[in-house]
Amino acid sequence: MTTQTGATTERVSHTEESYQPSRDVTRLYQEGLVAGLIGAATVALWFLIIDSIQGRPLYTPTILGSALFRHGAAPWLDAVPDLEMVLMFTWVHGLAFVVIGGIVARLLALAERQPSAGFGILMLFVFFEFGFIAAAMVFAAPVLQALAWPAILVANLLAAATMGGYFWLRHPNLRVQP
Repeated sequence: MTTQTGATTERVSHTEESYQPSRDVTRLYQEGLVAGLIGAATVALWFLIIDSIQGRPLYTPTILGSALFRHGAAPWLDAVPDLEMVLMFTWVHGLAFVVIGGIVARLLALAERQPSAGFGILMLFVFFEFGFIAAAMVFAAPVLQALAWPAILVANLLAAATMGGYFWLRHPNLRVQP
């Protein structure tokens, strides 16, 4: 004689157990990718507007691409748009922003689990912004002579604001505690 208890002996499959964590990681990668592309597009659009107003569209990515890939071989003031340099720099610029977006997405996931880490993440952002400007002033002085450093600072702040807005929409319950 057997007794029925209503309990089953079926085991939950391994794929069902691991589905949620892999979905969360995929979501983080997607958020980082989208946020990075938003930030890169913001900076690119900002400099396209600035360059167009000054009557020299694509000047900034041409200068930055030349500085990066040709080690500054192009004359800064007489530079004409070079589509190859624009595309190469845009690719690297977009990739850098996607990496930054991915890092920020991971840090925000950490801050959601541990709100006290949020303040440290905010301080890391401030340190990174000032560190970027200081490094640019020290290591890229010739480029900064061709490009106005306030325009670069504004571009970084616009990118941070648009990426921050995107993350704010994705994480409306995020709280930062000191």
